Amino acid sequence: MTTVLVVDDHELFRAGMLAVLGALPGIEVVGEAATGEDALDAVGRLDPDVVLMDLRMPGMGGLTATARVTERHPRTRVVVLTMNEDPDSIFAALRAGARGYLLKESGAEDVHRVVEGVMRGEAVFGPKVAEQVVRFFSVGSPAGAPAALPFPQLTTREREVLDLMARGLDNAGIARRLFLSEKTVRNRVSDVLAKLQAGTRAEAVARARDAGIGEDRRG
Repeated sequence: MTTVLVVDDHELFRAGMLAVLGALPGIEVVGEAATGEDALDAVGRLDPDVVLMDLRMPGMGGLTATARVTERHPRTRVVVLTMNEDPDSIFAALRAGARGYLLKESGAEDVHRVVEGVMRGEAVFGPKVAEQVVRFFSVGSPAGAPAALPFPQLTTREREVLDLMARGLDNAGIARRLFLSEKTVRNRVSDVLAKLQAGTRAEAVARARDAGIGEDRRG
């Protein structure tokens, strides 16, 4: 039996996914979690074969949770299950260590195929995600992420946040500068750290400054 942990902050979605997985042969659901923090705790306790991980959750986001799960528990395969189908999210998840990527609209057959695939050591995508991956390698970097820029995996907003981090602003200062809530800034900072595979804010800032981000442009 392949043991699975479901991580999503929406209770109704978790319930639906538990029902779908429960009807699939060879799969046993061993737990569920609503946050990235709870996911890390559950993986440590339950040692699942596969984690189905949402990306957008309160507190620790799915990217950070994925990176930490794959670092601390290399035997466990993470499959992202999300509504985000943009190339930035897909490749950020892969860089964080995800072995599969599915959209929440996927049917039971796709879920089963991806879970079985990652258990065989494959990197597996849902049909729509596979199209994005093929398109990326066919035409180059996604729009808005020129190859000449450092850290092309970052979105424009994440690059702005990293720039302000490198200039020494805290989350409150970044929120005021970009007219965002502090919660949104915390989420973006978490995404930046995950995409850069930086363990701390200081490490991300150091890498940004080495790449010329955050330099004083006056004059």
